[in-house]
Formats: sequence, C-alpha cells, structure tokens
Amino acid sequence: MRFLLTPGQAGDNPQLVPLLDGITVARIGPGRPRCRPETVIADKAYSHPSTRRAMRDRRIRFVSPERDDQIARRTAKGRSGGRPPAFDAEAYKQRNVVERCFNRLKQFRDLATRYAKRAAYYQAELTIAAIVLWLQ
Repeated sequence: MRFLLTPGQAGDNPQLVPLLDGITVARIGPGRPRCRPETVIADKAYSHPSTRRAMRDRRIRFVSPERDDQIARRTAKGRSGGRPPAFDAEAYKQRNVVERCFNRLKQFRDLATRYAKRAAYYQAELTIAAIVLWLQ
C-alpha cells in the first residue's frame, strides 16, 4: 500500500497519521479511491492518547493494547482516570500478518543489511521486494 521512510532514530508513532494520509485504495467499479481504512491494528508503541484521538477523529477503528504505564497512570487517578479504551483481542490476533510480512522482507539481504546509502535506492529496493512478495 505505502512505505514511509524515516531516519533510524525517529519514532514510529508520529509517522502514523502521515502514513495514513497517503493511502488510497481503488474501488471496484466507479467512484473515487477510498483513503480511510476501516481498522488500524497496531502494537503497544502506538498506544498513545493523541494517536487514539486522531483515529477517533478520522472514524477509524483502532485496535492496540494499552501500555502498562498508561494503565498505572489511569488507575492511580481513581474514578477520575476514566475507563480503559476498547480493545478487541480477536482483531489484534490479525497483527501477526504484519509481523510475518516484516520477516519476509528481511529475507531480502539488501533490505536487512541496508546496503543502499541513499533513501531513494532503499525505497526502490523495498518496493521491488514488496512486489515480489505480492506476486508469490
């Protein structure tokens, strides 16, 4: 669908909204492409109140377990801490598809060892590897 390259020291969470902004999925038949997924399944690193708010504003269902520090902070506040966010454990089990995709991409030696010095070359290698995996 879309790749977004960032520097190695950059966090993943701030890149989620720009990544979603660039996604378009063609519809079957007439109509403009869809640009809003129904569900985003993410790991605990993305479980931040600002991310949850951004997904709610976009009317995207967000499935991510709550981090331990967020649970502790909410429970320390007592009743004023609010209720825990909804979490669908069955939907979260589908996240293994993403992890398996990352593992299959790492089988391409150029991608795993980062031989390409320029971001454009690395993005091109990543795109070719994704196409190869898609066609298999």
